[in-house]
Amino acid sequence: MKKYIWRAVTAAILIAVCTFLAGRYLFPAERLAVLPKPQVSEGERGQLGIDKNINESNIDDYLGRSDSVYRDMRMLIDPANYEAIGGDAYLSGFIKGFEVVPMPYLIPATGLPEAVGSSYTGTTLFSQNEDGEYVANYVESMDILEALFPKDKNIFLMCGGGGYAGMTKNLLVSLGWNEEKIFNVGGYWSYKGKNNVAVKTERDGKVAYDFFKVPYHNIDFSTLTAK
Repeated sequence: MKKYIWRAVTAAILIAVCTFLAGRYLFPAERLAVLPKPQVSEGERGQLGIDKNINESNIDDYLGRSDSVYRDMRMLIDPANYEAIGGDAYLSGFIKGFEVVPMPYLIPATGLPEAVGSSYTGTTLFSQNEDGEYVANYVESMDILEALFPKDKNIFLMCGGGGYAGMTKNLLVSLGWNEEKIFNVGGYWSYKGKNNVAVKTERDGKVAYDFFKVPYHNIDFSTLTAK
């Protein structure tokens, strides 16, 4: 009897050790560090709502978390002339783990730099009334938003320079999302990390964009029910 008890104890110890080692070395992304609370940067970056603690400089340290979702708010091709401010109107690349949701399909893009002109001006999921409140334009608008930005997750937002991400955060907070779970991590154009996925390339001496690489969430307004 003692022999069987000893075997059972030994097996239990081995399972516990293997589980610990697997969690420590094989699945490091699941050892979730405590996130700092969102804190807006100072100066011009603060005006865009870019976070002081988690941004382009260190977002690599916060990728792959099971308690979080990652959203890049750019369009594949933006009508605005972002080249005028050193950016790219085309989605030239993204950070691994981020999924693209075009912010100008959610709400109208306002307050853009004069040099870039206007962005997309078509149909949007939400609009603002005279009191500045966001109003759903479609029966499905809120369901789509909750599917793309789960309320039970931390939400990391970015775009080209930080503006679209800031607009998205303002939208979500206004509609009831927890502000302390949403991080505007800035702009892809300033990212120098190791998780870059290049979309812009060159073939036969011509610039090309491999949009097939992009995990893209399209919003097909023709399938929605207008209010």
